[in-house]
Amino acid sequence: MKFNDFDAKMRLYETAADQFVPPDLYMIARLDGRGFTKLSKEILDLEKPFSMEFRDAMISTMKHLMNSGFTIEYGYTQSDEISLLFHPNDQSFNRKYRKLLSVLAGEASAAFTHALQHIGVFDCRLCILPTLDLVTDYFLWRAEDAHRNSLNAYCYWKLREQGKSVAEATNRLQKLSVAEKNELLFQMNINYNTLPAWQKRGMGFYWQTVYKKGLNPVTNEETTVERRELLYELELPFPGYKEWLLHMLNKL
Repeated sequence: MKFNDFDAKMRLYETAADQFVPPDLYMIARLDGRGFTKLSKEILDLEKPFSMEFRDAMISTMKHLMNSGFTIEYGYTQSDEISLLFHPNDQSFNRKYRKLLSVLAGEASAAFTHALQHIGVFDCRLCILPTLDLVTDYFLWRAEDAHRNSLNAYCYWKLREQGKSVAEATNRLQKLSVAEKNELLFQMNINYNTLPAWQKRGMGFYWQTVYKKGLNPVTNEETTVERRELLYELELPFPGYKEWLLHMLNKL
């Protein structure tokens, strides 16, 4: 059998399960750290409940992903997860699922490992949404999840500091309402409302058009150059996050 015929035959098996994201739909890739609980608690023993070292590694990973060749308009991270919103017209890898998932997971894993100087691995999934309103709902959902997890994390680790076991701290929290968890922290001289916003709601990454003056090397004349600059927000607006996000994304 000629190689070209042999190659075509075998590629049928390789691509039989290929799926493509249809046009005119919004794509959000969500990446999650694999085994990061063990990584942060046992292997590296990072500061709890939130580590500046870990946060900065996630920021570095986000910056890398936003500049990795895809047209990503907005990024969000909280804890060990990352969400990336593609521009609706992005055609990377012809919008093929397996390529998007594998490349993004690989890029994130490599960037995080480099930033933290310890192996960290991410998995990836795609969320396909038909409207911009649902896109903003998605990011609001992730921010609310961050808020819930942050409150639980603070309560859990403060109970552990008081000598409670894993089971005791976990069981105690299962019986408490949100208001009671806030009160628990208040009794420990912690006002949850005044804690850093990035710990409670996560961080947002977005592009902003900037104009910079420079010198044309050919004409030796002053010129203005338009560029896109990547910014990140440690204090996302709450309340009003969905409206803020919708205002930014309406420019797409």
